[in-house]
Amino acid sequence: MTQQRYRDLADWPLTVTALVFLGAYAWQVIGRLEGGAALWLEALMWATWGIFVVDYLANLWLAGDRATWFIRNLHELVIVALPFFRPLRLLRLVTLLSVLHRTLGDTLRGRVVTYVAGSATMLVFVGALAVLDVEQSVPDAKIITFGDALWWAMTTITTVGYGDMYPVTPIGRMVAAALMMSGIAVLGVVTASIASWLVQRVEDTAEAVSEAEEPVRAEMAGLVAEIAALRREIAELQERRTL
Repeated sequence: MTQQRYRDLADWPLTVTALVFLGAYAWQVIGRLEGGAALWLEALMWATWGIFVVDYLANLWLAGDRATWFIRNLHELVIVALPFFRPLRLLRLVTLLSVLHRTLGDTLRGRVVTYVAGSATMLVFVGALAVLDVEQSVPDAKIITFGDALWWAMTTITTVGYGDMYPVTPIGRMVAAALMMSGIAVLGVVTASIASWLVQRVEDTAEAVSEAEEPVRAEMAGLVAEIAALRREIAELQERRTL
């Protein structure tokens, strides 16, 4: 089996796994579960992590040049090697965007719009979960509910930053920095998408005008040819009269 074939087969199972992990993580963070329920969800998240480890090893094994693939995918190794850093586990959710990219249409604008919408939604939700996870139990924390976390994530990713809510822990601030940079990147993609759309509109308009002018040009060329023929006939008649 080739690596590409494996990826095609594994895309949707990995997507389901990522969604299961996201659901378990969200339930654990928002519900503030303790006891047996918390242990069950933690076991479920470890199981999903194990699936991603198997996926990493399978990709490494099937890679044509394993050394090159290993170097180019060091971020994958970091993600599977640090399962105890809970916010970092959420990086596995990029699988959702990868599958989304494969299922999009062929138009560049459609891909960009869907990518931006999907990325922004996921970043806000995941950022809210990550910051709530590390902030809600800290003394003097400003973000203690999921509603607070969502509001903070939306104002942060849009680079508004009202300042009414902010993380107080080092990890929370790391999440904030990552979300800010992601917001700038998303804004850049939106700007590029709008510019691309405007250029495409201008090109489409120019092409439509050119197509509309084509029959007129053909008709004018025909008229010019007829005028030239008439001139030749007139010249011939004048020559005959002089003879």
